[in-house]
Amino acid sequence: MNEKIIGLLKEIPDPEIPAINIVEMGIVRDVEFIDDELVIKITPTYSGCPAMKAIEDDIVAELKSKGFENVSVKKIYSPAWSTNWLTEEAKRKLKEYGIAPPEGKAEDEFYRDVIAKPIECPYCDSRETKLTSQFGSTACKSLHYCNSCQQPFEHFKCI
Repeated sequence: MNEKIIGLLKEIPDPEIPAINIVEMGIVRDVEFIDDELVIKITPTYSGCPAMKAIEDDIVAELKSKGFENVSVKKIYSPAWSTNWLTEEAKRKLKEYGIAPPEGKAEDEFYRDVIAKPIECPYCDSRETKLTSQFGSTACKSLHYCNSCQQPFEHFKCI
């Protein structure tokens, strides 16, 4: 049953990056039945994530539309979400969407954005790139510019 529910949750896109779903994003932590209640446990990408209310509403609406009457969403803050939880499919889709995915593991790359190591361009795969801003459209992304194809792009930071 849990695999069926996970399959339904894969239909819900991340509100801030609609190219990937909330399961690929690593937000969905657990699915369980407690008595007659279906409880979906999620972890925000960061504690102040403005998309969490939309994600909660989307989860409840999707599951209720599929016949689950008693659905609740519980936020789990520990352990904190990490880009390590992104699936490989999510990283591939991020790149196709024009966002450079995180490289490596968060614990290995903690200081990369501080020292501004060149990030691979999601459009042309060049590393002839430069950091233009530590913050992009969301706090978890930075802005970069590719000198090879002359395209600006966002990078999903390792966190």
